[in-house]
Amino acid sequence: MPNTTLPSATSHPITEDDIANYLVNTPDFFERHAQLLATVQLSSPHNPRAVSLQERQANLLREKIKMLELRIMDMIRNVNDNMVLSDKLLQWARTLFLHTDRASLPALMADELASQFGVPQVGIKVWGVSPAYAQADFAQGVSQDAKSFISSLTEPFCGVNSGLEAITWLPDPQAAVSIAILPLREGVTGSVAPAFGLLVLASPDAQRFNSTMGTDFLARVAELASAALAPLR
Repeated sequence: MPNTTLPSATSHPITEDDIANYLVNTPDFFERHAQLLATVQLSSPHNPRAVSLQERQANLLREKIKMLELRIMDMIRNVNDNMVLSDKLLQWARTLFLHTDRASLPALMADELASQFGVPQVGIKVWGVSPAYAQADFAQGVSQDAKSFISSLTEPFCGVNSGLEAITWLPDPQAAVSIAILPLREGVTGSVAPAFGLLVLASPDAQRFNSTMGTDFLARVAELASAALAPLR
């Protein structure tokens, strides 16, 4: 006669997973046994005493609320920082487009970038200019290799000073530890049109222009600078 005895709890002990699965699949268990919730005691991560399940849940909820508050504060700070940058960018652009002396525009552009955004050093070169500006300092001293390299950049480059030619255009090349190179060309960032100029920003702080930073803001600076300098060509 076949054995029809059910497996015993000893041969097949109930595991924690069995209990967890039962509770998950029996949502009304604690409704039928509400008194159990008041008796459940859990260890607290903040002190050695045991706390009730309700208190532990309240603590977890408070921690979650605190984390959300911190994230909201970070978002507010980022929004405020972005608004300040946007205001400075608009002021910089306004200054450029109201300036009527084209010959002094590159120098003004560099000076305003340095003062508005706190950049220690700014250099600028423009080539392919009209004969009226061909002898200006900003149109001199750029090798063909440098022009080819700059034209190969489709977006701003940030990183450590690696001895590029553009560093020699700065007032104090030895103090340039991190740099940002902004190619100037017709069209928006990403265009493959040949560059007709370059802005180089430099700082003694190695992290000011590091290789992991976003370049969207620098791309907008390059587009505005390109538009302002176009009449020199």
